[in-house]
Formats: sequence, structure tokens, C-alpha cells
Amino acid sequence: CKTLERKSRGGKAESRSRGAAKEKTLECGQIVWGLAFSAWPAAEDGDTDPACAVGLPCLVLATGLNDGQIKVWEVQTGHLLFSLLGHQDVVRDLSFAPNGSPILVSASRDKTLRVWDLSRDVLLCSGDTFLLSPGRQVQVLSGHVQWVYCCSISPDCSMLCSAAGEKSALLWSMRSYTLIRRLEGHQSSVVSCDFSPDSALLVTASYDACVIMWDPYTGEQLRTLRHVPLHSTLDSSSEIHTSSLRSVCFSPEGLYLATVADDRLLRIWALELRSPVAFAPMTNGLCCMYFPHGGFIATGTRDGHVQFWTAPRVLSSLKHLCRKALRTFLTTYQVLALPIPRKLKEFLTYRTF
Repeated sequence: CKTLERKSRGGKAESRSRGAAKEKTLECGQIVWGLAFSAWPAAEDGDTDPACAVGLPCLVLATGLNDGQIKVWEVQTGHLLFSLLGHQDVVRDLSFAPNGSPILVSASRDKTLRVWDLSRDVLLCSGDTFLLSPGRQVQVLSGHVQWVYCCSISPDCSMLCSAAGEKSALLWSMRSYTLIRRLEGHQSSVVSCDFSPDSALLVTASYDACVIMWDPYTGEQLRTLRHVPLHSTLDSSSEIHTSSLRSVCFSPEGLYLATVADDRLLRIWALELRSPVAFAPMTNGLCCMYFPHGGFIATGTRDGHVQFWTAPRVLSSLKHLCRKALRTFLTTYQVLALPIPRKLKEFLTYRTF
């Protein structure tokens, strides 16, 4: 990351060395496996926490480490805010609540997920001294029998999905922290999951080369996207790669999916189609993520690179915007109970695309 030093809170941003950007390095002391950004609430008058200026929110970064620690940093200053202790093995993935609340979920190789409330203080004992440290562990979610390495919180913050290299993904309630259901349908390990922007859809990606689109409220499978290898795009002298999936994510408007597979391809899928609308050749892909405002996709690779790709842009139809607005606060069951025509119910519940 490259950041600019700020002279003052309201002043003009500039660097210390004649306009050159200053590289910022956060020394975590361990291998970093997971990352998550979130806005930190603004400080209030009398607050002793120097991380944020009074009245202004700041950006924080949570890092999941090889020794099971989670370190939370203030990005602008590089200041370590606090460490979260509890996991017994690698913290593989992290997810902040999308609604801006200070809730963090961590997924670990110790086969658990842990929910943290970063606004609550916990009393720590250091020798003869007692210290108040932010970050109280709210809940430990157990149910996986393999390493947990993916977690995703729904945009309405009502559900949590987790994948652990098993043939099923687990869906949890973020209100009661209990298991809602197992999503069974893949033939191999589930490795990635993501919710649509309106929380009405959930997608899971698996080593079986399939993406399954679910209704998270009913557990119904709505669509399966199968990755067929395109051998013509590969070097004829190389070994044929399988289409085992590594990552899947929704676009910000909810009309596209991006997937990364072991056949050296980044694919873009339109929600209403069963075949990709765009391809990009890439090597050693592991993960993908849309830019929050659309138009670009970032992909991470095994050889240490992040690549950026232009993605299809679309002007959402009024129909889709209305559906997205309604589904943000209506569950599938609530839609089905509405006194409206059946075809409209099917559209609102994504039974027709």
C-alpha cells in the first residue's frame, strides 16, 4: 500500500519527501493469511484512543496470522490498535460486518469460527497489572470437521456462511449464533462463498468445478454453473489443468459473478446466463474481489502478484433495482406471502432471471 502523510486533519495531503509516496509496511511478525478492512467509528471528545481524530472515522485493517493471532491496525498511521487471542491455529479468513458495526468474524484451521465485538473491552492481566483491551470474543462457532478457510457475512448482517474443505457449506445465524442449515450439493470440497448485495442469493465454489447459487433462506439450489475447460486457451505443450475452483465473488450491483479456477482462467458470468460472458488468462490464481464501485476486479496469485482487470459494466434495469431494494429487507418467505402475482414472486425470489 502507498499512502500519503497528512500534515493535518483538514490540511492538504502531501508526502514528507518532496511529493513522493511513502511505502507503509505493517510488521505483523507472522505469515499473514487473511485480511479485512473496515471503517472505525469516529473518536469522541475525551476519548483516550489516539487512533482516530475526534469526529472523523478511520480505516482499520485486521490481519489473520500464522500463530492464530488477529492484529488490528489503523491504516493511516500504521498504529497497532490491539491483538485478538483465542484461535489455536492459522487464521485463514476474516470478515467485518458490512453494516459498519464493529463485529469481526474469523475463520481458522483450528476448525472454528469466532465472532468478535471490537467495541467491547476485555480485562487482561499482565503480571500485577490489569489492562482494558478492546475486542471481546462474543461466540465460538463449532461444527466443521476440517480447516475453516472461508467466511462471508450477508450484507444485511443476518447470516454467515463458512466453507471448510468439506462437501457442504454451513449457514449460521448472526443474531443467535446458531447453525441454520448445511448446504449440501457439491461433490467435492467447498472452498469459497459470497452473498449477493441484497442478501437474497448465496454462491459457493468447489473443487468439483461447479458454482452453486442458493436461496439462503430456503436452502434451495437455484442454479449450477459448470466450469468447462477451454483447452484452446492453454499452451499446447503444457499439462492440461483441471477446472478446480478457488474463488467466487459477486459484483457490486449483483448482476455478475467472477470466478478463478485452476485452468488458468478468470471468468465473468452474467447472472441470467449459464455460460461466461468474458474470460481472462491468468496463472496460479487463488482469489478474486470486485472493486466496491464496480468496473474492476483484483485477483491474487500464488507467485505473489495482484492483478487488476477491467470488468463488464452494466446499467441496472429499473426492475432489478426494485428487486434489489425490496430484497434488502424482505426474506424469501416474506416475498412469497405478499398478495402479488406468481410471476412477480418468482422474479423477486430469483426463480427467473
